[in-house]
Amino acid sequence: MTTRAVVCGVGHYLPARVVENSEFEKSVETSDEWIRARTGIERRHFAAEGETTSDMGAAAARAALADAGLKADDIDAVIVATSTADLTFPSAATMVQAKIGLTHGFAFDVQAVCAGFVFALSNANALILSGQAKRVLVIGAETFSRILDFTDRSTCVLFGDGAGAVVVEARTGAGTTEDRGILATDLNSDGSYRDLLYVDGGVSTTGTAGHLRMQGNQVFRHAVEKLAATAHAALDKAGLESGDVDWIVPHQANIRIIEGTAKRMQVPMERVVVTVQDHGNTSAASIPLALSVGKARGQIKEGDLVVTEAIGGGLSWGSVVLRW
Repeated sequence: MTTRAVVCGVGHYLPARVVENSEFEKSVETSDEWIRARTGIERRHFAAEGETTSDMGAAAARAALADAGLKADDIDAVIVATSTADLTFPSAATMVQAKIGLTHGFAFDVQAVCAGFVFALSNANALILSGQAKRVLVIGAETFSRILDFTDRSTCVLFGDGAGAVVVEARTGAGTTEDRGILATDLNSDGSYRDLLYVDGGVSTTGTAGHLRMQGNQVFRHAVEKLAATAHAALDKAGLESGDVDWIVPHQANIRIIEGTAKRMQVPMERVVVTVQDHGNTSAASIPLALSVGKARGQIKEGDLVVTEAIGGGLSWGSVVLRW
């Protein structure tokens, strides 16, 4: 028998404020048509004044716990993937821990930008396989609206705020690819690409939060190639092929990246969960958001083979293959 980290609950939260593409026409030279054609984005959500990353993460966590039929006290660890924590320290994860009423176990943040949730889920898998935790709450939460330069039309239209969460728990499987749970992971990073996607501020450099900067064309070129490669690597580790995949749940950055990756993997778009049109790029929150929405739509069902993949600043990229 084999221990597997099985997703037993999923949930998400989106701020009340919806920002349509047309709203950007008032401040920068752009249009709804231009944004849709190049990104697939139609709208996104922005956090309210005073609404924080940990607030949204806690709301998504409560939804995931309710979906799993569990209470906060049933959780051993909380991992929050974020690049926009409330404070320099303590971690957003400890704040979420307090907000959901969890007083035992441990909590920490993972920072791999848009790939953060994949890295966090891989860490949760390792904690479960090593026996350090039985149930882990894994959250992706971001308030990217706070680090956008709203005079830069190439970046400000791309990002949104929100949170998604999953509960993974230790269960016993037969040790085959038919087991429910995480079957394989693949993580990568290459710091030589740092200047392609970064924030121009930080504690030890400027003492300020800074603004997001991106070389969009270069990021696009790396994204399609590296996302397909990491997905294939994880499938290979699991002893599976693209034809076995029921759903790709990709990082929701840009519809052209999503389409290009699916094409390289030879998976039709009918088997890809797409939410970028409604949420924009929510960075580390995008995959758990899409998992939650995909389940709510009736797309993802128990027993389905799911591949998640993401790339973010660093560059950092990776994938997880799991049976739902």
